[in-house]
Amino acid sequence: MFEKQIRIPPAEEIRAEQPVPAALAKIKEERDVLAKDVITGRSDKLLVIVGPCSAHEPAPVLEYVRRLGKLNERVKDKLVLVPRIYTAKPRTRGVGYKGMFSQPDPEHKEDTLKGIHTIRSLLLHAIEESGLSAADEMLYPENYAYVEDILTYVAIGARSSENQMHRLVSSGIELPVGIKNPMSGSIPVLINSIYAAQSAQVFKYHNWQVQTGGNPYAHAVLRGRVDNYGNDIPNYHYETVMQVADSYANTEGGLKNPAVIIDANHSNSGKRFKQQIRIVEEVLQNRQYDRDFKRIVKGFMLESFLVEGCQKHDIVFGQSITDPCLGWEDTERLICDIAEKA
Repeated sequence: MFEKQIRIPPAEEIRAEQPVPAALAKIKEERDVLAKDVITGRSDKLLVIVGPCSAHEPAPVLEYVRRLGKLNERVKDKLVLVPRIYTAKPRTRGVGYKGMFSQPDPEHKEDTLKGIHTIRSLLLHAIEESGLSAADEMLYPENYAYVEDILTYVAIGARSSENQMHRLVSSGIELPVGIKNPMSGSIPVLINSIYAAQSAQVFKYHNWQVQTGGNPYAHAVLRGRVDNYGNDIPNYHYETVMQVADSYANTEGGLKNPAVIIDANHSNSGKRFKQQIRIVEEVLQNRQYDRDFKRIVKGFMLESFLVEGCQKHDIVFGQSITDPCLGWEDTERLICDIAEKA
């Protein structure tokens, strides 16, 4: 049984109520081009998607993106920084805090309508205060329409990359879409997901039959895998990356814009957040060692917040209430190091 609680207006209505001001739309358009140019190879900059595991409270997120905006001025010749403002949190067992989209106050009950308005306000203020447009995870494909006019980068999580609807909706997004390898780590499954996202599709979406042209900016994100016993197995090493490169090249029918983003946390780090620094350094060394590796590795995903670590309840300002993150000082040093070695 489904008990109806709150009517959610169509996405068009919500976007009309909270439109993107022209000045912010122009910034977003410029940032979109920068991100796309990295994926296509028109730019040799590195893409760095960085921010908290989940955005549970607007104030610390805005403080974080303000700092990131200032840091961007120092590294923009080498990097394209995209703040990670993830508003939906996947749960392995399906219970617990599911993110700002459904629960705008983590200490109170779900209110999706309030969550949608809170997210749009947060994403707009983030552009206004930092000059940077954000990345979010498309955990629920039908929700993407509520934020499609604000984001610059979309991520598809490991639990979602095999899902048909995620692949179909990705094919209609005109932005870089990073598709993570599935939890199993299967590279063929990852390549199939990218192929589907890059292909034209016809399907039902928001009460319409729609047709898409395919998304040439869909690409691979390596986040490590989990074996049959629950152990984290990294896949950011040279050998795996080059296997992905070979899979891109050998896919029947071809794939556009071969690209790999390295997610330095999750199963690559075993959620030991400080390991992100070492992982990034190894990947940067491999980029210097091998021209083909450098050509396909286009950037990093990092989990970072104002205060390192995590907490169960929202007590410490700017500390994650989900997975542990790097603190700001380490993040700043790491981003400057990436820029120096890019």
